[in-house]
Amino acid sequence: MRPEIRAFVVEQLEDMNYDVEGIDDGTTLGPSGVDLESLALADLAVRVEDRYGVKFADDESEMLALMTVGEFTALVAGRVAGTTSGNP
Repeated sequence: MRPEIRAFVVEQLEDMNYDVEGIDDGTTLGPSGVDLESLALADLAVRVEDRYGVKFADDESEMLALMTVGEFTALVAGRVAGTTSGNP
């Protein structure tokens, strides 16, 4: 599931006009990485919520900005595993 989620996240970043070349699991979503601002981070979170049926609380945005792509992918995969059985 993680590879699928990671591919979806990178695809969405590209769709949002972010440079995805060189992004790996160690790239942070916020400053010094992808450099998503709060609105872009919220947009990404909504896209992931819509696709995978998971939810992020409003107060999680600061935590998400500090995560790497790998950490974010693992978080989403964990929430998906906890809320569904199999692929959505």
